[in-house]
Parts: sequence; C-alpha cells; structure tokens
Amino acid sequence: MTDGMDKELLKRIQAPLMNWFEEYARVLPWREHPLPYYVWVSEIMLQQTRVEAVKPYFARFTRELPDIRALAECPEDRLMKLWEGLGYYSRARNLQKAARVVMETYNGRLPDTYEELIRLPGIGSYTAGAIASIAYGQAVPAVDGNVLRVLSRVTENGEDISKQSTKKSAEDALRAVMPSDCPGTFNQALMELGALICVPNGSPLCGDCPLRSLCRAARSGRQTEFPVKAPKKPRRIEERTVFVIRDGSHAALRRRPAHGLLAGLYELPNEKGSLSMEEALAWVADLGFSPIRIRPLPEARHIFSHVEWHMAGYFVLVEDCGKQAASSEPESFEPENSDIENSLIFIEPDVIRRDYPIPAAFDAYQKFILPEG
Repeated sequence: MTDGMDKELLKRIQAPLMNWFEEYARVLPWREHPLPYYVWVSEIMLQQTRVEAVKPYFARFTRELPDIRALAECPEDRLMKLWEGLGYYSRARNLQKAARVVMETYNGRLPDTYEELIRLPGIGSYTAGAIASIAYGQAVPAVDGNVLRVLSRVTENGEDISKQSTKKSAEDALRAVMPSDCPGTFNQALMELGALICVPNGSPLCGDCPLRSLCRAARSGRQTEFPVKAPKKPRRIEERTVFVIRDGSHAALRRRPAHGLLAGLYELPNEKGSLSMEEALAWVADLGFSPIRIRPLPEARHIFSHVEWHMAGYFVLVEDCGKQAASSEPESFEPENSDIENSLIFIEPDVIRRDYPIPAAFDAYQKFILPEG
C-alpha cells in the first residue's frame, strides 16, 4: 500500500478532513474526557460493537470501575456481568489482565508510549496507536477497518485489507504524513469519516464527504469496488436445544468450561442437536429431575464469529429443587468437572438478573426464566 498510496495526496486530505471533523464530530463521553483509561476502555468496547451500543456500557463500566486499580481488583464474575451483552468476553478478561500488569509494572498509570502499550494483553497496533495518539499526543497512526476503507477508496488501492501486510503498509504511509501537533484528532477524524460517510456495505455518502474532490475512487465511479477483501469462510452451523428449567422459585443455570467459546460464563442448560419434546423430557429426567410439564419455546439464532447456533427451546417445570439451590454469590459456584449433574445450579430469577453474567446467545430465552414463564 505504500507504493500504491500517494503521500502527497494524503497530505492534501489533512485540512478538509480536520475542518469537517471539527464541525461534525459526534459528542462521545470518552472524547469529552479523553483520560487514558477512558480511551483504552472505549476502544476495547468498540471492537466489533457499534458506538451507540457501547455508550450505556461505557457509562456503567466506568461508574463502577472508575480507574485501573478498580478494574484490576474487580471479581471476575462481576466484571463479566458488567460486560454482559457486549460479547467477545475475552476482551474484558484481557482488560483486567492488562490492568493488573499496569498496577504491578507501571504503578497504576497506563504507559504513554506505543511501544509499551502494545506489549500489554489485549492491546494490538490499532488500540496502542489510538491510546498513544488520543490520550498522550504521540504521532502514531491508529488503523482500523474504517481507516483502511477510507484510504483504499481515496487512493484507489486494491490490496486485500484483510492481510496484515496491507495494514502495516497503511500505518507506515500515515506515519509519514500525519500532523505532529494533533495526531489524535487526525486519527479520530479518519475513523469518524469511515463510520459516518465512507460507510461499508453499499454506496458511501460521497455528496457529504469532505474528500470527494480528492478521492480517486469517487472520481472514477468505483467507490463500491473498494476496499478489496477476501471472502470469509462460511460459518459452521450448530443445532442446539436450550432448556429453561424451573421449579417453584428457582431457575437452572450451569457454568461453561474455563476454556473455549463463552469460557467461564453462566448459561441456560443446553444440549447439542434439535431434540423432540420426548427427547427433551428424557434429557431432563436423566439429570435426576421429575418434570411436571413441558412446552416448546420459540426458535432462535445467534451468530458468533465462526459458528452460528440454530436453537430450539423448551420450558420445563420440575419438582422442587431447593436442595440444589446455590448461594446468591456467583463466585460461590465452582464446578469440579464437566458433568452436567455437577454443574447445574438453581438460582432465584431476580438474583440471576442482578449477579449472573449470561451471554447474549441466550437472550431469546432469558425472559422465560421469570416466574410467569
């Protein structure tokens, strides 16, 4: 991309881009108060998540965990509950790992150089560049998908943006032309242009773009041909049957294994395959419970990055399971092995809602946990 990107052209985008950003930049809480901790948390949350969806999570997260020490010391289950609904839970775990490194190595202060930031868990070149430039004024690029899309169209560059070599070339090109006095603003302006104007999945809003007179793809009418990206492999389809198992006052949960998809989170009991009602009743009975009644629940789907769950569901009322009811504290439950009999616990619905982190994959079924079923 270095050879295919005209550096003189990139220098010419600075003035119109910055003027546009000054007028149209969204008001965001992490921009209003660009503390290093806020910039870091917001950038991790924004990975694969829309800005509007992140806002309430950011507010709640920083209210309860206002600084790096609080994040480092937060119990894991509480951290997962604060992250519940954002998905990609490894992001939260890496945030905490990095916070603990910062407490131990940097006396609780997030390092101020790109080179130190990128060595922290969960921080790659983009996040390191964003923190270093926005929070500390270091002249380093922050190249994400939005930025790559803008650069590909402006320069009419056809290299595959899914390749690390393309991203590295874009970083090198920007590093040579970015303003040293306001690198964070420049980086944010490029990101904002990609998010609001030079949008993916269809025609960009070229009529509103401050770079339309400079953009080579716009001049040739080839905007939708860029950026070039190799097609993803199709997701694996996995059928699952989800159970909402209740007695009079408790609902069943279990904890997923410590490694793999949705590691360590709580979930509604589920089984591979699409079970018939008879098979579902037998499955519950095999756990040692006495079903009173069963009814089917709506089908649902959930998409992960590499797998797609197609789910059937059943609500099953069973006889009293008080002897298996767990404490209200999530961390009190530590299954000794992967057997479902040992990992199934019964919790009061209000306590589940308050304390237990359940992945968004089960959103379609969580409402049936309530007593009215």
